[in-house]
Amino acid sequence: MGDSSGSVSIDMEALSPRGQEHLVETTYGPVCVAVCGDPDKPALITYPDLALNYMFCFQGLLFCPEASSLLLHNFCIYHISPLGHELGAPVISVDAPLLSADDLADQIIEVLNYFGLGAVMCMGVTAGAYILTLFAMKYRQRVLGLILVSPLCQAPSWSEWLCNKVMSNLLYYYGMCGVVKELLLKRKFVDMLKFQNQILFKNAEELLLCERQSTNVWRFLEAINGRVDLSEGLRKLQCRTLIFIGESSGYHSEAVHMTTKLDRRYGALVEVQGSGSLVTEEQPQAMVIPMEYFLMGYGLYRPTQSISPRSPLSPTRISPELLSPENMGLKLKPIKTRLSL
Repeated sequence: MGDSSGSVSIDMEALSPRGQEHLVETTYGPVCVAVCGDPDKPALITYPDLALNYMFCFQGLLFCPEASSLLLHNFCIYHISPLGHELGAPVISVDAPLLSADDLADQIIEVLNYFGLGAVMCMGVTAGAYILTLFAMKYRQRVLGLILVSPLCQAPSWSEWLCNKVMSNLLYYYGMCGVVKELLLKRKFVDMLKFQNQILFKNAEELLLCERQSTNVWRFLEAINGRVDLSEGLRKLQCRTLIFIGESSGYHSEAVHMTTKLDRRYGALVEVQGSGSLVTEEQPQAMVIPMEYFLMGYGLYRPTQSISPRSPLSPTRISPELLSPENMGLKLKPIKTRLSL
């Protein structure tokens, strides 16, 4: 799919413009960035979860017609891949210096400068959400807002740290073995046996089977397992923040904790029923209307005559408080979405 230069073109079919992948050299090593949309529009930066690239982490969202219309109408999307997570990525040597979460956040500013971007909107999933939150705390003037899916914000608990260490050792010595694959899938899809989207599950499973990525996944896992607690700094984070969490996600309590630490004027929490951690793939349609209201606070919107009947939210299920003019047009309020029958 790619060549040795790391530059490929991906046809996003009829749902988005052609995306071009760029290999950006940074102080911390080369990073792959896929650009989709009109570069004259405001920038939306995405960062995926561990062991996923943008095609497997955000494809469902961008292939959802309503979400694609909303995002591509308002933004040019810059998909940043963690080191060595892009399709066709070469194996990073185990002897190369390990990067910390801080390094990965600093790498993003170099990507923004490379493309000549100013302040950007950010969207991240779990580990990617942590990196983007850290980035927003370090470079406040460069972040307009955060859209976070199943985010991390605290240091690993002892149980998570131990599980990650076991997974890290297995990755280092045995590669993407069956145990590691199962742990990674469970991280994204809580109830694997009852998971309904079998095509998505199979795609994720095939991605994790890619042996050549195991060392690269190990490096990102080491960075995330060494993360620090961001809780105390969240109150000072004054960019608008929209958090999505699946009701069955293993990171549910983490997302709720993060919401309580944010300034209530700047944060909102959306709980999505029938979903685990990877809401962007399992229930992307549930993200559409909350994002639409969120973007209204920036004067951005998706011109449409009516709200799609396929959306699990309707105007009657949106609290009027979401339109409160309290600095952002959104007020901290849990919203439960319901699956359409």
